[in-house]
Amino acid sequence: MSDNGRKTGPRCIAIVGPFAGGKTSLLEAILARTGAIDKPGSVTNGSSIGDASAEARAHSMSVELNVAETTFMDDTYTFLDCPGSVEFTFEGEPLVGGIDAAIVVAEPDEKKISALQVVLRHLEERNVPRFLFLNKIDKASMGVRDALAMLQPASETPLVLRQIPIWKDEIATGFIDLALDRAFVYREHAASEVVELEAGEESRRDEARFSMLETLADHDDALMEQLLEDIQPPRDKVFADLAAELRAGQIVPVLIGSALNGNGILRLLKALRHEAPFVDRTAARLGVEGSSSCAQVLKTFHTAHGGKLSLVRVLTGEFADGATVYNGDGDERISGVFGLMGQEPSKRGNTAAGATAAFGRLDEIKTGDTLTLEKGQSVSIDVPAAPAPVFGQAIAARERKDEVKLTTAIAKIMEEDPSISLAHNQDINEMVLRGQGEMHLRVALERLNHKYGIAAETRPSQVPYKETIRKAAEVRGRHKKQSGGHGQFGDVVVDIKPLPRGSGFEFSDVISGGVVPKGYIPSVEAGVKDYLGSGPLGFPVVDVAVCLKDGSYHSVDSSDQAFRTAGRIAMTEGMPQCSPVLLEPVMAVEIAVPSDATAKINGIISTRRGQILGFDARPGWDGWDVVQAHMPESEMQNLIVELRSATAGVGTFTAEFDHLAELTGKLADQVLASHAAEAA
Repeated sequence: MSDNGRKTGPRCIAIVGPFAGGKTSLLEAILARTGAIDKPGSVTNGSSIGDASAEARAHSMSVELNVAETTFMDDTYTFLDCPGSVEFTFEGEPLVGGIDAAIVVAEPDEKKISALQVVLRHLEERNVPRFLFLNKIDKASMGVRDALAMLQPASETPLVLRQIPIWKDEIATGFIDLALDRAFVYREHAASEVVELEAGEESRRDEARFSMLETLADHDDALMEQLLEDIQPPRDKVFADLAAELRAGQIVPVLIGSALNGNGILRLLKALRHEAPFVDRTAARLGVEGSSSCAQVLKTFHTAHGGKLSLVRVLTGEFADGATVYNGDGDERISGVFGLMGQEPSKRGNTAAGATAAFGRLDEIKTGDTLTLEKGQSVSIDVPAAPAPVFGQAIAARERKDEVKLTTAIAKIMEEDPSISLAHNQDINEMVLRGQGEMHLRVALERLNHKYGIAAETRPSQVPYKETIRKAAEVRGRHKKQSGGHGQFGDVVVDIKPLPRGSGFEFSDVISGGVVPKGYIPSVEAGVKDYLGSGPLGFPVVDVAVCLKDGSYHSVDSSDQAFRTAGRIAMTEGMPQCSPVLLEPVMAVEIAVPSDATAKINGIISTRRGQILGFDARPGWDGWDVVQAHMPESEMQNLIVELRSATAGVGTFTAEFDHLAELTGKLADQVLASHAAEAA
């Protein structure tokens, strides 16, 4: 216990928010203010603790989770700086449950409200206590209360303003802390100084403070009575309500500042110290408080020299180097316990409840796993599933010697980032790397090169076209060959007929009188199937029925192979007579977008040969719609790029195969010409 009986222990705080809001700059400011680093690093010049990977440096943006530990007034904090780009959002989602609180970094920017809503929604669904840090107050073009009113629709929970800026010549020079009831003036990269409130500011302060207290009183009858009786509540009562209602998820306290200038950082840290919950409340929220030992894996790293590291949050108990841990499927032995500061691990001792640390060499443990020290103990924490991929590219190693290493390296990248996936399309013999967007895959390819020394090439993935037939034909397939000794002889007559869409392939026979011995009939079927891999148009054949109805054999020269060849010959000669037609895959698509963009999305669907099936309000999301449509797979290659452009980066979709549809005319001619050119 510390002074006043306050619980102590390491806390874990996530820094989240829309893209380019200043999250990494805030982390730098916190580390500098707490003495973990001498001065704040810069994202733009590549000197920050966070965004230290080659990929982050190259693109001047967060592309992975950044971890940093520091102390403030004898309390230990691990800060997890999460990427804001929608393409890298899943970096932060598995860890949301295991944190004590989140700092949501936002700007007073109307264009980012939908992105802010997405961030807050993930926290709201998991009941994570959250502060909102209104950043870049020095560049604000509107009043802070106007900004709050603009941002409120993004949050289902009331945003409660804790501070208001002091303006001088339209520049924020300081702030009034409404809970402390004190005024402060900013000092660049230094603690703010207490100043006397200037004349004329009292009414602004009183109005804003009353609004804050009024919201707090919604959950405190005693405070409501004091307000009705015009009694000023004691300061400790105000702080107690702020802490209690934050932890209960009833309010989102809003603090203001400028991360780049180091303004507002000390008050933010003090709010965290006095109001953010400790790990005991987090364990209770996750339902694991009764477990004697429990840790959740927040993130997996594959380091260049230290092997695999599993970043974990210890929720209960104590974990030590060399301990055997269990995840319900098996056991692993911890080989090293490390702290992380950016990309750099450092050896550390045992980790007790509240600590965030990296465990070494847990080879079979994956992100989201729950670890215990007791064999047979069942502890589980729900972790969000990785989002469905929305962008894909065919991938191959540039050099043949790297082909085997490529899949191994991608497997490690997928373990670090489960929102990336790799699929092998057998029909077109193509490996397809899928993820959350063009930049997402670009970074994965750069990581392949920088980290694993593998150069890979990509191209748009092929569409798995099929073909079928429109009419029936009867055809004879005859294979006769004499080359000394036993010859080869097989003779079949088959009916080829179209089947309804989606039926696949059927084979039957009506042989009578032994014109084709029963033992050879399976060979005929095998020969027919040999052909179906590439029909007259050059694509796999579907929805065809073949019936063996007649034939002949030779007692000496007939064989399984001869009849297999005869079956294939019959198909080769008969299929062109059956009016072959190209089939394209059509996907069932659900697109989730802010309602003000729905009309644009309908236009995008139409221009991509899509059929709109309907739309409805997105369940549980105010101001959002879900549009259902059918769309040809060939039109979906860059759909996510256009979709995000039309929705300020927040639109997304899911898609799954629905049916095959005939493709004719100029588009079919283009597909056939392109396929022929590739085959040449």
